[in-house]
Amino acid sequence: MKRYSRLFEQIASFNSLLSAAYRARRGKRLRPDVAAFHHNLEANLLALRDELQARTYRPGPYRAFVIHDPKTRLISAAPYRDRVVHHALCQVVEPVFERTFIDASYANRKGKGTHKALDRCTYWARRHAYVLKCDIAKYFPSIDHEILLGLVARKIKCTHTLWLLRAIVEHSNLQEEAVAYFPGDDLFAPFGRRRGLPIGNLTSQFLANVYLSPLDHFVLQSLGVRAYVRFCDDFLLFGDDPSDLRRWREEVRAFLCGLRLRLHPSKCQVTPTRCGVPFLGWQVFPDHRLLRGGAKRRMRRRLRVKSRLFAAGVVTEAHLEASLMSTLGHLRHGDAYGLTHRLLAPRCYVVAGPPGKVPWRDAVTCTRERA
Repeated sequence: MKRYSRLFEQIASFNSLLSAAYRARRGKRLRPDVAAFHHNLEANLLALRDELQARTYRPGPYRAFVIHDPKTRLISAAPYRDRVVHHALCQVVEPVFERTFIDASYANRKGKGTHKALDRCTYWARRHAYVLKCDIAKYFPSIDHEILLGLVARKIKCTHTLWLLRAIVEHSNLQEEAVAYFPGDDLFAPFGRRRGLPIGNLTSQFLANVYLSPLDHFVLQSLGVRAYVRFCDDFLLFGDDPSDLRRWREEVRAFLCGLRLRLHPSKCQVTPTRCGVPFLGWQVFPDHRLLRGGAKRRMRRRLRVKSRLFAAGVVTEAHLEASLMSTLGHLRHGDAYGLTHRLLAPRCYVVAGPPGKVPWRDAVTCTRERA
């Protein structure tokens, strides 16, 4: 396996940090910390470059908050200065690992994403009678630091780059408790190992793919499964014999023990594809696709909140319009014509008009008057 060196010079160069700063600023330029950093951009980047080159750089404290979408998750926001470093690191290191990722992995990759993963799920559901849906229990809190850094070191031999990755990984804030015992552990083994990556970091999304890349190759090469789709820690194996799928489940379970991960005890079931595959908020059938109940409720709640914020003058008309268009764009990836009108029209988010030409300004005005 080819290992790459001399990457740190690219990561820590001024031009790389400048490009990373503009990438990190996208959609956030009005935030106070972002504006303050860019107000004195050149000096801040030079100071950051000097710290990286002298290896005195230390990540700052995270700002943590909890969301419920639908289950409780701890989101950790790194300081903007650190996000610039994350972008500089990923834009150099990601291409190295992208060559090793399989085509069936769809999370946090250019040219992939949720909708393409759903399309692939539909493709395999039309060709196979059964599906094994798997979910890893507490994936991000369970990622073992030493195993992760070992996987990274298999492709990278640049010591400075490995130092930076270790600094970022080991600076992870305390995550949800995920104590589990695996074969060979003694009584204190789970408590002596550092675990967990913060949800919300660009580096965490990238490293989460690196951590499960061995599983992808195991499923395709060792199990010989071609009908496979993975999006982060949710993955599907398709087949025509339920006994094969149950056997694959046990072999996947055993393989994940080597990564110190566990399958969710109640979310790994073999079901007929004609009954629909629950995946990424949709129920995917061979001939159609329906939005699941929880996703409907969250969509309705978000639209209500945005409408109230707009009526109170907190968000702009352009912001509300962007949310509405995003909602409709997502619904167009499934059989949701009736759902679109039930969710949006009665609340004046959408008014009648020619297909594909929604009079947003009238809908926004109506929303304001009604609120």
